[in-house]
Amino acid sequence: VRLEESGGGLVHPGGSLRLSCVVFGSISDLYGLGWFRQSPGKEREFVASISGLTGEADYADSVKGRFTISRDNAKSSLYLDMNDLQSADTAVYYCARSQSYSGTVVGDFGDWGQGTQVTVSS
Repeated sequence: VRLEESGGGLVHPGGSLRLSCVVFGSISDLYGLGWFRQSPGKEREFVASISGLTGEADYADSVKGRFTISRDNAKSSLYLDMNDLQSADTAVYYCARSQSYSGTVVGDFGDWGQGTQVTVSS
């Protein structure tokens, strides 16, 4: 299984970006998928995930109401729509595949992409 992110870039505070992740390889649609981020000097942190079983989404408190996670199983793709971006959102964003139906911590996920940089700056 290989995951490949795209869509990162430089955006002004208050702006929006859409991250995409394509999952290569044959996996069940029941696996959960998620987004994490990591800033220099900080641990990788949970952003959002979506259950493969129920389609329900979980979000970190810091992004609730601003970010939306979605998946398109027909395209083996995962998305993260990010609105009202702030400097605190600056990080490398990683998509990941859960080892089960869902997850909200790093240890729940077994396959990771290489990451895409998101920089929020004026």
